[in-house]
Amino acid sequence: MKIGLIGYGKMGKAIEEIALDRGHEIVFRSNSSQPLDSDMLAMADVAIEFSKPSLAVEHIEKALNENTPIVVGTTGWNSRLTEVTELVNRNNGTLLHASNFSIGVNILFEINARLANLISDYPEYQASIEEIHHLQKLDAPSGTAISLADGILENNTNYASWICGVGEEPNLSSNQLGVTAHRLPDVPGTHTIKYVSEIDTITISHEAHSRKGFALGAVVAAEWIFNKQGIFTMKDVLKIKTL
Repeated sequence: MKIGLIGYGKMGKAIEEIALDRGHEIVFRSNSSQPLDSDMLAMADVAIEFSKPSLAVEHIEKALNENTPIVVGTTGWNSRLTEVTELVNRNNGTLLHASNFSIGVNILFEINARLANLISDYPEYQASIEEIHHLQKLDAPSGTAISLADGILENNTNYASWICGVGEEPNLSSNQLGVTAHRLPDVPGTHTIKYVSEIDTITISHEAHSRKGFALGAVVAAEWIFNKQGIFTMKDVLKIKTL
């Protein structure tokens, strides 16, 4: 398969290595010094996008205009998902987006939702989320942390909203879930969910050891959407059933 890389930082290079190992061809590498254009997209069977939140929608639109399926790993643009959905439908295009492409993290999403549902009847447990990423991570909280927070809100009636503190725990109002985001050197990504009561603590966590898990998931996603049409997530790729 011919793959184009939109964004050629550390993630782009990790994706390239895995894609080549799996027998694919990299037909273009787009970055700030070589902006994405229609000629690049015309060469690719699938594009994989890991760039900046401010550029993601522009890249999606360009790929849809060229009828190039696109896998998007950039987070921080989901406020425009309705607009992007309309673009995909209007162009009969193909988009797969995810807050995290790691298989382990996607399993964590399901465990998190199940735990939130189980503990909903026990309001004495106070939930919180902590996420830690490298200093180059531009959005806070991470897309993964937002997915985890949304998973709790959807399955636990004790919480109506979430609030994030960067570098410190946020001040909480009633029925509010706290998310704390830290940015430290050389941390690929760690996410921890805690439920604390007077008598005990329940903790679930995922710690990435490197970017390889994210990169592999992105390549697997690209393989999966080839010759498909519509909007997909990693749930579709991994065939994870909702609760």
